[in-house]
Amino acid sequence: MIKVLFVCHGNICRSVMAEFMLKDMVAKRGLSSSFYIASCATSNEEIGNDIYPPAKRKLQAEGIPFSRHHARRITVDDYDSFDYILAMESYNLRNISYIIKSDPLGKIRLLMDFTGSPRDIADPWYTGNFDRTYDDLVEGLEAFLSSVLPS
Repeated sequence: MIKVLFVCHGNICRSVMAEFMLKDMVAKRGLSSSFYIASCATSNEEIGNDIYPPAKRKLQAEGIPFSRHHARRITVDDYDSFDYILAMESYNLRNISYIIKSDPLGKIRLLMDFTGSPRDIADPWYTGNFDRTYDDLVEGLEAFLSSVLPS
């Protein structure tokens, strides 16, 4: 089983969108039982909160199923529990390093590092551009799947 944890600042926009989008992608490939997918935050600001309403609307518009979500913060134990810890932006990587002091297995990366155009995914909480976030996530998630699934 491939265990994937998506991480952003508050766990109410990007990381949780990535969680449900990847769950949908693997389900459509008949691979749900081969993956465990979750998401979390680097901050305490949104702990317990559901998906941000504009993020929900974007998932609904794209036909991505989702369920009630409770934002949570990343823990040291997550390092041992997941194969991949995929951050949305460099700022998240820095904050993860404060919590998880070392990455000897190279599990912690930016999602967009799997693409041919590594970059941060802008936070739609600030930009308001959920379309762009969605498009970036599709690109990153498809590239990630291509790298972890056999050809």
